[in-house]
Amino acid sequence: MSNNSGSNTNSMAVPEAKEAMKRFKQEVASEIGVPLKEGYNGDLTSAQAGSIGGEMVKKMIMKQEQQMSGGMQ
Repeated sequence: MSNNSGSNTNSMAVPEAKEAMKRFKQEVASEIGVPLKEGYNGDLTSAQAGSIGGEMVKKMIMKQEQQMSGGMQ
C-alpha cells in the first residue's frame, strides 16, 4: 500500500532555505575534500556522497545543541 499524499519529498518546508542548503552542502564537501560540483554528481562514490550528508547532519546537530544550551559552547 502506497502512502502517496501528493507531497514531494524533495521539497523544502521553507523554499527560501534551498539556496542556503546548497551553499552549506558545497561548504561541507569542500571541507572534507569531496569534489562536489554544480549539476550532476553521479560520479561520486556512495561513501563520498554519504560523507557529505553525514557531516551536514553532524554540524546541524552541533548547532542545535549550542542553541539549546544557550550558546555556551
